[in-house]
Amino acid sequence: MTGLTLTKTRLAAGIWEGELTGAGADTPVLHVTHLGEAVDGVELTHDTTAGVWRVKVPVPSCLIHDGVQTFVISDALGDTLASFALLSGEALAEDIRAEVDLLRAELDLLKRAFRRHCQTTGQG
Repeated sequence: MTGLTLTKTRLAAGIWEGELTGAGADTPVLHVTHLGEAVDGVELTHDTTAGVWRVKVPVPSCLIHDGVQTFVISDALGDTLASFALLSGEALAEDIRAEVDLLRAELDLLKRAFRRHCQTTGQG
């Protein structure tokens, strides 16, 4: 664990916003993925008065489709800090798909971390 905490503040006008604590003064490295692919345009702004980093993640319109679209926000080590899902079309009637999609994304992150751990400790 990195000690970072990312809390959603709102989703408005296609931009997910949150507050990141525990990063200190150094600019943190965040990765946002959708179906394992990087999402560009993440903005970080340091609010020295509040002692937090303001995070903005634009949701590209090309990634909005019928069904469940899950976005995962992780730190430089690959630890999941937050996630959000967009549901549209027929998937609204079956929102359990959002949970399954999120579980798949988190399982993929765990598998990568476990493989990295095995490679690192196996070379000793």
